[in-house]
Amino acid sequence: MRVVLHLDMDAFFASVEEKLNPRLKGKPILVGGTERRGVVASANYAARPFGIHAGMPMAEAKRLCPHAVFVEGNPQKYVHTSLQFLDVLKSFTPAVEPFSIDEAFLDLTQVPYPGRPSPEERDPAVILDSAIPVAHAIQRAVKRRVGLTATIGIAPNKYIAKMASGVQKPRGLTVLTLERYRERFWERGVQELWGIGEKTKEALAKLGIRTIGQLAKFPREFLTYHFGLNGERMQEAALGRDENPIIPYYEGVPVKSMGHEVTLSEDVSDRDALKAQLLRLSDMVGRRHTVGECDDRPQGTAIIVDLGLWQVERILSFDVSSAHVVADSEPDDLKMGRDDQS
Repeated sequence: MRVVLHLDMDAFFASVEEKLNPRLKGKPILVGGTERRGVVASANYAARPFGIHAGMPMAEAKRLCPHAVFVEGNPQKYVHTSLQFLDVLKSFTPAVEPFSIDEAFLDLTQVPYPGRPSPEERDPAVILDSAIPVAHAIQRAVKRRVGLTATIGIAPNKYIAKMASGVQKPRGLTVLTLERYRERFWERGVQELWGIGEKTKEALAKLGIRTIGQLAKFPREFLTYHFGLNGERMQEAALGRDENPIIPYYEGVPVKSMGHEVTLSEDVSDRDALKAQLLRLSDMVGRRHTVGECDDRPQGTAIIVDLGLWQVERILSFDVSSAHVVADSEPDDLKMGRDDQS
């Protein structure tokens, strides 16, 4: 069986800012794009008791915690720190898959670490628990070399490892076998599954599915009928099944989509001004697409312009490289509807 770790840095952006500016230590910190109109990209643990979380409008966060310190995000700092902790992980195993700027999966299945059970051992708990000293060593190394803390989940596959890392934060370590995963999560609401949002939760509730255990046991053909391929994926997640391999950093991950965004400093309703912004963003995406950043360049490309409460979408039957493909489209050429993303 596999031994998979998921490492999640604790309140990453805010922790980086606190590390670089010791005067922020102990204060509620909000990291985002702009103080007036942005959203919270990261809030440290001193801010979270006030009900603040990532994705919340900055104005609402400031209302909940007026004395919180706002810090404008700096991607260069975060990327630099991300590369630092990835270097630490690679010293333990080459099978490291960066999952986001502050997360990574590690595969210890082939690593002969001290205390590893013999190949004849079949008890999943014994096998996974044997990796606890390695996980602790990783946490210490990250703290020593990067100056930040991390939480780790240990499991037989990537999905359960991801779920395990969310059990105890910050500085946590949780081991979940398949049996432990089902015991811990099957009585909980479906919204606790990684990848299920409010819209999907409501759709599942209409079928009488409210807990993860109910989702696991629901007839798959009905899930597929209502949700397509995603219905099968959700049930596999509820069952704790995941055969996806670790894709090491040196192999790379195919880019399936790309985008750029901007937060305006004030509401804009002028059509020409909006079109100018759209042209600029479209040009940025088009340039990246032209130079081949996206590995798959299929026919039937979907161009989506997200305006917050609304999305504008156009399906194209040809390759996209020009900014004017989107920016010159008239509203009646486009499909317009509410943003139903979970």
